[in-house]
Amino acid sequence: MIELIFVACLTTGAGLCEEKVQAFLPDIGVMGCMMTAQQQLAQWAAAHPTHRIERWSCGWADQRPSKA
Repeated sequence: MIELIFVACLTTGAGLCEEKVQAFLPDIGVMGCMMTAQQQLAQWAAAHPTHRIERWSCGWADQRPSKA
């Protein structure tokens, strides 16, 4: 499964950031994720006006380091 991983931070406070993940179907591929990511992120940002997106990336879900 392909994931769009991004870090969203509150606009009112420094250091108040959280990692978010949006899953895509595997047949979209990493390039498909990269091509649609800006549109997906813009929609998310419009729905969450108190946050800003700090950074983002696309990758395979099983290659992301797990949080223990």
